[in-house]
Amino acid sequence: MNSSTTVIVTLIAYNLILLGMGLWARRRTRDQGDFLLGGRRIGAWLTSLSASASTTSAWTLLGISGFAYALGPPGLWLALGAVFGYVLSWCWVAPRLNRAAERTGALTLTELLLGGDDTWARLARRAASIIILICFTFYVASQFQAAANAFGESLGISAQSGILLGAGVILTYTLLGGFLAVSLTDSLQGLLMLLASLLLAGTMMFAVIVISGTNNMFSVIGEPFSLAPPQTGLAAAGFLIGSLCVGLGQPGQPHVANRFMAARDQRAVRRGRIIALAWVVLVFAGMAVLGMAGRVLYSDIANPENLFFVATERLLPPVLSGIVIAAVLSAIMSTADSQLLTGAAAVSRDWSLERARKAAGLKTTYAAVIAITAGAALIALFAPQSVFLRVLFAWHALGASFAPLVYMAVLGRQVKSAYALAVLVLGFMLTVILHWQPDTPGDWAERLVPIMVTLAIAIAGSRRMANARE
Repeated sequence: MNSSTTVIVTLIAYNLILLGMGLWARRRTRDQGDFLLGGRRIGAWLTSLSASASTTSAWTLLGISGFAYALGPPGLWLALGAVFGYVLSWCWVAPRLNRAAERTGALTLTELLLGGDDTWARLARRAASIIILICFTFYVASQFQAAANAFGESLGISAQSGILLGAGVILTYTLLGGFLAVSLTDSLQGLLMLLASLLLAGTMMFAVIVISGTNNMFSVIGEPFSLAPPQTGLAAAGFLIGSLCVGLGQPGQPHVANRFMAARDQRAVRRGRIIALAWVVLVFAGMAVLGMAGRVLYSDIANPENLFFVATERLLPPVLSGIVIAAVLSAIMSTADSQLLTGAAAVSRDWSLERARKAAGLKTTYAAVIAITAGAALIALFAPQSVFLRVLFAWHALGASFAPLVYMAVLGRQVKSAYALAVLVLGFMLTVILHWQPDTPGDWAERLVPIMVTLAIAIAGSRRMANARE
């Protein structure tokens, strides 16, 4: 069996597993609470692995390895910034969000943060819904684009076919089982990512040592090995600040916050924290090693985001190569499910919260999932862009808009609705404006300025909650 045949067979088997998980979860999904948060009965393993996988996937496997390939050791600063975001989210934010969700009964992050009945609160919820819808449509499009790149590299399948195939599978199992199906498939994805990361990074390092020798490896990778930024002076400071600040917006990612809200109890959060932090260190380290070692072996890769697939095909035996590519390809596609579900909740529940709280059906949610899938597929088909850049834009826009409100909530402070609206609108608009400008070193302006402005507004407009608990 050659590599292409193995990829096809493994893809079929993996996608059948995903659909099977969707069918299993469907029997346990009866209402909005089940569809959007899994009935708040998600254990430690599902919470940690699904949160980790839905946060990373395509931009980690392709983006981090490509970034390290392009820059060498300085690329590690971005990985360190992302790991900092994980520590911040799991050690400080997660347990407090879990308690708040249990106390209020909120099913979405927007409902938890902006659950008031006044006019400003309703406007803020609608602004939040629009921001989530826009960002997650682009986020999902990036996953479809990554899948198309993978299909093209491994099988020679056209981008159009890859996008449509991935969208069809994701849409099917998300509609079948909702949050529970998404958590199950994302957890499987997380395990596959961990396996692929360790296997490929280890194989790459072994190949570098055998082919080039240890001394040559460090001289080529580090030139000499150094974490110093590629720029000097103020530009170097901007690079470091921009790279390390990438994690500040992680607590404001609604699809990650939903995992914390859905955890069964505080014990599940504490156990999940250990699993998630171990997972992220291993995966990010593996992709950083892959990128830096790839600089030694391959100098002919035009698009750094293709390093993962090029290394897999060139270093692994055909059968193992096919299995790794197929598994990771399916994992990349399945990441979009979390964004689909969160985007659908923003449209079907947060937009008109008062009516949604009284409704028992899921027809509007199903329609929203279908509409977002279609929109993301159209963007991926007709407006392709770097996976890394598209994900980072959506990440920063969501972080600048929601993270300051999350920070205030976990500190036991309620942001007044009018100020919350200002935080959401300014966070999104400033990110969009700076995204259109020429990049600063480390893109520090886009990553830091919007969230600092909105954090100041959130602090100014907050007051201590009467029933706040640490």
